[in-house]
Amino acid sequence: MQILVTGGTGFIGSALCEALTEKNHQVIVLSRFPKKVNPLLTAISSLDEISIEQEIDAVINLAGEPIAAKRWSAAQKHKIRTSRLETTKSLIDFLSSRDKKPEVFISGSAIGYYGINLPNEDKNDNLVGENAKGDDSFSSQLCQDWETIALQAEQLGIRTCLLRTGLVLGNKGALARMLPPFKLCLGGKIGSGNQWMPWIHIKDILGIIIHCLEKENIQGPINAVAPNPINNAEFTQSLGKTINRPTPLPMPSLAVKLLMGQMGEELLLSGKQVIPQKILNSEYVFEFELLNEALRDILLTD
Repeated sequence: MQILVTGGTGFIGSALCEALTEKNHQVIVLSRFPKKVNPLLTAISSLDEISIEQEIDAVINLAGEPIAAKRWSAAQKHKIRTSRLETTKSLIDFLSSRDKKPEVFISGSAIGYYGINLPNEDKNDNLVGENAKGDDSFSSQLCQDWETIALQAEQLGIRTCLLRTGLVLGNKGALARMLPPFKLCLGGKIGSGNQWMPWIHIKDILGIIIHCLEKENIQGPINAVAPNPINNAEFTQSLGKTINRPTPLPMPSLAVKLLMGQMGEELLLSGKQVIPQKILNSEYVFEFELLNEALRDILLTD
């Protein structure tokens, strides 16, 4: 299968490209920095480099400015939005121009789609499946707009999957940024610790993407999270136990709001109990269902 990937140099994207080549797929990576792409792959800097005669069987769209890289100033929020929306618009235009369409379009999204907890909803235990609605928070509006553009591929007759991803755990990304204070015994729960933290092991996010490529009857929004949600306090305890460190220093909600502003309120102090209903119904088998097993695999194996 000939597969076009955007975001192929990021944490998930680079691992995905490796997994796809191991399954003997041919991978083309669209990147603003083609020299950063694995030299074993085909790298392009523009969709114009793909000839009309070259068949593309699938497109996987993972491009986007990291959402938690910086405090959300107006400029940063604009950068986060345009990096996702403009790339996806370009892909839709590309797909529209081709006589032979790809079989499937898998486009990134996030569990931020479901929005933030309402006031006094700190201990909300409602299960959130793919049919739940969003709200007017920045992260939710971003995902809604992103998905609206991606769904234009359906009008072209292309099976479209919207990957609503949770916290992806691996030896890079968010977990790598969390580890230093925890190793120094400076880790602790954030705010009340009751907010849900839907997570997924990097091996399972790759597995779900490949499952979506191969399973012709799966489409629409897909919650890419592990089937056993935990809250922030449980995550903190499990991480501390895995690396054999105490977690005595909670970060008060006020400190998060002062240091990180809206980003901290939406990404760290709020969270819903998202479950992967559709992917379970499609018979995907998770490699890591429990957080302690996932953390041990990442942190305690060579």
